[in-house]
Amino acid sequence: MKTKIYTRREFLKNTSTAAIAGSLYFNLPVKGIAQPGSKSRVVLIRHTDILDGKNKVNTVVMKQMLDESVSVLTGQEDISKAWGQIIHPDDKVGIKTNVWDRLPVPPELESHLKKRVMECGVDAKKISINDRGLLSDPVFLNATALINTRPMRTHDWSGVGTLIKNYIMFVDKPWDYHGDSCADLASIWKLPLVKDKTRLNILVMLTPLFHGVGPHHFNPKYTWAYKGLLVGFDPVAVDATGVRIIQAQRKVFFQEERPINPPPKHIFLADTRHNLGTANPDKIELIKLGWDEGLLI
Repeated sequence: MKTKIYTRREFLKNTSTAAIAGSLYFNLPVKGIAQPGSKSRVVLIRHTDILDGKNKVNTVVMKQMLDESVSVLTGQEDISKAWGQIIHPDDKVGIKTNVWDRLPVPPELESHLKKRVMECGVDAKKISINDRGLLSDPVFLNATALINTRPMRTHDWSGVGTLIKNYIMFVDKPWDYHGDSCADLASIWKLPLVKDKTRLNILVMLTPLFHGVGPHHFNPKYTWAYKGLLVGFDPVAVDATGVRIIQAQRKVFFQEERPINPPPKHIFLADTRHNLGTANPDKIELIKLGWDEGLLI
């Protein structure tokens, strides 16, 4: 059966007001944690024109993709009102980015996030975009809201580097969380500096890294132009969905089942051990928007 790919307007038109009102994620999307009986909504949006032939980001398309994702995630067609459900005028907002030079968060995404936060009424002085220096950043130290974004890539210690792992910079000694394939990274999300503050998670899937060997590995041979974003309130659901896509690409590339090594157990333990969100595909409502060629999921 062919996968249904929606436009934003089609999805919102076909989603009843009653269903929207009954979901945790459309009322107060602060914790990003699923309640019993609810599903974690994840939006996968792709656009064939987001990258040019040299993988340069199209700024206009990036803005469109992010806004459409937030609109569908919140169930609010008006973009200003959609962002207004996530960020409030009295917030202090830390945008947790990732600056790893071989696959950083695109600046076009960072700048649009800041623009939208400011349009929600937050003064520029109360917004910070940071990664490795956030423990000395007064905005992050006093933040009421966090936006979490990073690119998807395989990782030598944790199997994958995704949204859950992106918060390792909130601790003084990141190496304390490297044991057992970084199994307990989700415990960082319970620390006072972080707990219940994350309003939005964006896993960048423009050119994901799906394979490598050794610390800090990177080979463009093992990236591909997937041209997507995964967006959600539940970081576990977003990460688990990203892992499914990476694993599918590995099968395509290697022409055999080639499990991610080490296994990304921290994502599934974030669900079963730490109750941060859901990794179970049966409990994830995946909404697919846009370009469908090579979808892999």
